[in-house]
Amino acid sequence: MNRHLYLRAYMAGVAVPSVLLLIGVSAMMIMRSMYYDFPPLERLLIIPLAIVPNAFGLWNMLYVALRPRWHTPIGLHGAVLPFFVGPIVFAILSSLGYIRLTSSGIVVFETEYLSTAALCVFPFFAIAVYYLLWKYAVGFLNRVQGIE
Repeated sequence: MNRHLYLRAYMAGVAVPSVLLLIGVSAMMIMRSMYYDFPPLERLLIIPLAIVPNAFGLWNMLYVALRPRWHTPIGLHGAVLPFFVGPIVFAILSSLGYIRLTSSGIVVFETEYLSTAALCVFPFFAIAVYYLLWKYAVGFLNRVQGIE
């Protein structure tokens, strides 16, 4: 069952964020229709919708390629991904003018503000979420595909 191993790994990685982003976008659209002063987050979601699923798929392919030589737990492997995705997404969103870094935090769309304290907590939250997603969801899909 080694036919198309990397394609199966890519598809197993892409499936998890695609489903979660679909749920998130649906919830955001419902909130947007219920509350008129809800910020226009759909412009911010364009980049994660394009980058995150592909990053998950490529990261899972890297996990499969490295597994014979360097075996790490899949959760730990996935917890490293925010260190690569975060700066890329920040650079793209700031170059498009959607977010701006100030001395006391980040300004989003010139209306919303995230303080430095919130920015210090966010990476730890992202690492924990990615660890759990990779350990349980992507690991499960890898076992279903016969990869792991």
